[in-house]
Amino acid sequence: MLLICILILKVKEINTKTYKIAFGQSGYYLLNLLIENNKYSKISVLVDDNTEKFCLDIFKQIINKEISIIKINSGEEFKNLGTSTKIWNKMTTQKLDRKSLLINLGGGVITDMGGFVANTFKRGLDFVNIPTTLLSMVDASVGSKTGINFNNLKNQIGTFADPKLVIIDEQYLKTLNEREVKSGYAEIFKHSLISDSIFNLLLENNQLYYNEEIINNSIQIKNKIVSDDKFEQNVRKNLNFGHTIGHALESYFLNKENKLTHGEAIAIGMVCESYISNKMFNLDLELVKKIKNHLLRIFPKVNLKNDKYEEIIKLMSYDKKNHLDKLKFVLLKDLGIVKIDIEVSENLIKESFNFYSS
Repeated sequence: MLLICILILKVKEINTKTYKIAFGQSGYYLLNLLIENNKYSKISVLVDDNTEKFCLDIFKQIINKEISIIKINSGEEFKNLGTSTKIWNKMTTQKLDRKSLLINLGGGVITDMGGFVANTFKRGLDFVNIPTTLLSMVDASVGSKTGINFNNLKNQIGTFADPKLVIIDEQYLKTLNEREVKSGYAEIFKHSLISDSIFNLLLENNQLYYNEEIINNSIQIKNKIVSDDKFEQNVRKNLNFGHTIGHALESYFLNKENKLTHGEAIAIGMVCESYISNKMFNLDLELVKKIKNHLLRIFPKVNLKNDKYEEIIKLMSYDKKNHLDKLKFVLLKDLGIVKIDIEVSENLIKESFNFYSS
């Protein structure tokens, strides 16, 4: 069994251009201050089945405020317009107004969808994100993207909207199973590839490994990129390495019995897109093999059937980076050297699937 290493976070705050990402008790202090200063008319907390069971009591013990609960089903398959409508109906029943606050307590589905419903309800009310998974801490905690899936396609509808505050609390990591932790690790590993910051450190550990420095490093990497390009016109596209193929796979498996987590899909995407990077930009083949071997030590190998390649590639045509019906990829020339808006042939994509499966 893989060893999971966790160290307690000690960093207190990271400043984005518009809000703070605060750690532990510092975050709850700022949340209380925010509530007192804004004198919110009502406070509602959005949870799913899992966070209601494992995280809500932790939150209630820390925040001694009168709150209402909005609960939804857990899972990526419920990140859609139907669930959003149910949340809006509940917000209406609870009589939330533009002076109310929505606190999103959960993983990426909760923070993405919670931000979306808050930003669109009555043309926008304040929201706070408290990510409870490793994935949402290192990815969804920064970036101001909100959204939902549409017709089983990832993040087709959404807005850019800033939370008032993001709280990173390591207590919630103890509620996760190993598969959920792995899902977050995929984004940490991606950050190491596009920044060349902790890649060797991660490779040296033949285990699922993260600590306070690694989590903080991942958040800082994304924060720097988003600060330079909030609306994804240029450098922010770097964050999509592994995601063109990864999102298509996530959509393909979404309603199947063997559906993939976000991290599992992105891990496959990174292996495939590393191979494509070698063919198009001479990314060192030994590095490509190291990436593949490391990710296959962490993530189970998925059977990609040859007769399904076309269907998966078709799903890529809905990727938000595409332009004029051309598939656009984010690729690596070297560690920390990223090429964006690269057109890739379908034959090369199929080759990359074969490389992953070999």
